Amino acid sequence: MSFEGPEGARAEALSPDAAAPVGTEAPEGGSSGREGEPQPEPPPVYRGADLLVEVLKEEGAEMLFGIPGGATINFYDALYNSGIPYVLARHEQGAIHAADGYARISGKVPVVTGTSGPGSTNLMTGIANAWFDSVPMVIIAGQVSTSVMGTDAFQESPIFSMTMGITKHNYQLMRGEDMPRVVKESFYLARTGRKGPVLIELPKDMTSNEIPYRKPVEMQLRAYNPKPKIDRALVEKVKRDLARAKRPVIVAGAGIVHAGASELLRAFVEKARVPVVHTLLGLGTLPSDHPLSLGMGGMHGTVWANMALHECDFLLNIGSRFDDRLTGALEHFAPRARIAHVDIDEAELGKVIAEDYPIHGDAREALEILLDGAVDPSPSEEWLAYLESLRREYPLWYRTDRPYLQPQRVVQIASELASDDVIVVTDVGQHQMWVAQFFRFRRPGRFVTSGGLGAMGFGLPAAIGAQIADRDALVLAFVGDGGFQMTVQELILLREYDLPVKVLLFNNNSLGMVRQWQELFYEERYSATLFNIQPDFMRLADAYGVVGRRVKTEEEARAVLEEAFRTRAPYLIEFVIDPMANVLPMVPPGNGVHEMEGVKPQ
Repeated sequence: MSFEGPEGARAEALSPDAAAPVGTEAPEGGSSGREGEPQPEPPPVYRGADLLVEVLKEEGAEMLFGIPGGATINFYDALYNSGIPYVLARHEQGAIHAADGYARISGKVPVVTGTSGPGSTNLMTGIANAWFDSVPMVIIAGQVSTSVMGTDAFQESPIFSMTMGITKHNYQLMRGEDMPRVVKESFYLARTGRKGPVLIELPKDMTSNEIPYRKPVEMQLRAYNPKPKIDRALVEKVKRDLARAKRPVIVAGAGIVHAGASELLRAFVEKARVPVVHTLLGLGTLPSDHPLSLGMGGMHGTVWANMALHECDFLLNIGSRFDDRLTGALEHFAPRARIAHVDIDEAELGKVIAEDYPIHGDAREALEILLDGAVDPSPSEEWLAYLESLRREYPLWYRTDRPYLQPQRVVQIASELASDDVIVVTDVGQHQMWVAQFFRFRRPGRFVTSGGLGAMGFGLPAAIGAQIADRDALVLAFVGDGGFQMTVQELILLREYDLPVKVLLFNNNSLGMVRQWQELFYEERYSATLFNIQPDFMRLADAYGVVGRRVKTEEEARAVLEEAFRTRAPYLIEFVIDPMANVLPMVPPGNGVHEMEGVKPQ
């Protein structure tokens, strides 16, 4: 059974009769054919669970997130004295989102576990989130024993096949001898090329059987090319054409963050004098206050960023996949521009837009070529002046005529008070866009959000993982009252693991983004979006043992944030905000990025 995925990765069912790929294990011991000669030592034999822990340690597994169950109990027994730290979440969704936040901040590959049946299916939202946002992790999904697989046994679910469309690679481990190779390959696949989640389906008997351990000595991943040879001549042509363009723009995506290439981007654009539009996940690749940064583009982007996308004559996309939230209606996206696209995943080239210069390669390598030799500035001073005039004429704004705390102002105050190395995590909804618009990002790789999937419930557990990855950092978790309550149970981990996360809860008594759409496009028919009853979040904070504060004014917001940022205690700060605050400007559905509404106060 196989499934072709990005870059030739595949899913494979490793049957008991399947031969291991040539060269993947050390040779077995056996007779040399000459009597009297000493025989090689037989390989050591491990209980499967102990072998799994051993190979995880060899692969450098430093953090595990999950919840045990019957199918994984042997594995957790082996973990007991292993020295591998683990986080016992309160729901598998919380576990995998925490692993996601940990991976993004640490740059390491976490391990996530769930037992068979509901334990593994509860991981699926987080797997999809990691897939969309190219986050590396290895998921060990428990399964019933091989003897009862396919019989609808208790807590059996076909997690191998259910997740094939949302992983980089899947393994179904049916032969214990394959375990070392499978684990080694899983970590390699997760961390190389376009990073992503890799799943190992682990039947229970694979953890109880006795397994001889032969170390893998070579991997054979046919058709997998994690570091493609970039077309240097094509990149150099892009460099020349970019220098000739009158209205050039660069789109900076998450691929720059993944490649650790933000400093190279800054060096190039400062020499080339090319403005930069950021995707949501590309925020921070240039500091927000850099004169060449146009902020975020797309549905809730700035006017000047979106007009740059619409009016440019040359567009260079580095590490972004032309998501529909960025492009708007495709017929209006960069209609007069030649388009170059650099992406590590060849499947993304030409998928949405027919680029003039499709470049398969790593963002860092592409930027190194762009910086090699002289960099001629583009003749774009008039273009830069035009974009700056739009910035002055159409600044981001929010209402000041209502007797409520405005959420955008809370974001601004938090940004003013936070240090440059703050880690900013958001859930999904209006608050996510307010943070993207109004927070001043100073460093790359410190913004954690659910970009591609838009998974509500992501924020709190992702902040937990981020704080575990960087214990000394100030971690801010911006959440809405809707998404927060989807994973609220993970709040207990702040006390259990001594994590001083500051949870900034925006309470507007609604599912705000959906309510906004109902206001603007459905004649204010607020169907199933308004919360008639809410919990007392301050009593909730007390129940979970974190400091709780309720804020209703701008003055209180500043005072409480100053207090929270000074301490190492976890905080839950409820901001009672304007219930009718909207995210503006906005590109309505079906419009081009230049056809925005709400660009100025009414």
